[in-house]
Amino acid sequence: MLKGIRIIDFSNYLPGPYGSMRLAELGAEIIKVEPVNGDPGRHLDIKIEGTGAVFVANNRGKKSITLDLKKDDGRVAALKLIAESDAVLESFRPGVMKKLGLDYDSVKMLKPDIVYCSLTGYCENEGYRNLGSHDLNYMAVSGVLAQLKDRNGRPIHPANTMADYMGGMAASERILAALLSCKLTGNGGYHCISIAEVMASIMGNHLLIENETGYSNGISVLNGEIIAYSIYETWDKRFMALAALEPKFWVNFCKATGREDWIEAQFSKTNGDNPIFMEVTELFISRTMREWSEFGQAVDCCLTPILETEELKDFPLYKRTFEKNLSYPAIKMHGGLKSEVALPPKKGEHTEEVLTRESQRRK
Repeated sequence: MLKGIRIIDFSNYLPGPYGSMRLAELGAEIIKVEPVNGDPGRHLDIKIEGTGAVFVANNRGKKSITLDLKKDDGRVAALKLIAESDAVLESFRPGVMKKLGLDYDSVKMLKPDIVYCSLTGYCENEGYRNLGSHDLNYMAVSGVLAQLKDRNGRPIHPANTMADYMGGMAASERILAALLSCKLTGNGGYHCISIAEVMASIMGNHLLIENETGYSNGISVLNGEIIAYSIYETWDKRFMALAALEPKFWVNFCKATGREDWIEAQFSKTNGDNPIFMEVTELFISRTMREWSEFGQAVDCCLTPILETEELKDFPLYKRTFEKNLSYPAIKMHGGLKSEVALPPKKGEHTEEVLTRESQRRK
């Protein structure tokens, strides 16, 4: 879909690489510019065939070149690449690319129609722009983390970096929109993505409801407060997600379990003072997760198992999503497209190929 589009990617760690990998899977040529020591993500945490899992998971299908951007020859090489490309993605702190002479104002002199995207924590927001931050910080200041609390009201530390992924998605979305605009108008432009703002943008329901009612936890019927939309434990200490919000789904559930007397209690509360909630809880505990999963497939009632990480690759729903030709599990982001998942590049693997090609192109 994006064949012929070239994007120069200066981003590291997770948000930027995830965003550019989404574009690589759609067919764009992504040239990842790494420092001499490589993307720091190569050295993080668990190693997969000698490379950090964070890098392996978020850099498939790209080309890697190494440049020392603090040296003149490195900057010159980067500028030459940008001049022959369609878009730039970078994730440094504000001001870093300007010091290197690779900021938008410098680049557009060489390539007036360049699409330039900076993926940052807070964009140019005074008081925050120069602060170092990570996913947990963006979750915190956006109000999203306050929505993930235990029964004692304490925020739960997420085991997935949702803000990083949302930021990467927003960057890829903006780049695609800007490329389309450039195609239609001939104009490029500069785009700054604030991950904190991206996360705050998903709080729309919460903000409106709180403003009108004072209730700060969004749509109440979706918060586990009613028996038809909640999480239930099974006999084997696993969990099922029941989301029978519409009456027809709840009726189907009640009829299939032989408890039509529960139908009128669909929106009753999930607390110990509600005898029907206690009965539903006991019913779920009477069967295993597998039994309930089979029930959920047979009965149209919005009932699904809460899967653990190791169960994803064998779950029937994802047969077309997992790449089978790699020695480690890799999940595609665009499962409906027929595309092979390429290996992540070795550090600087394509430096000679890319720079030689650019040299020949300019002759």
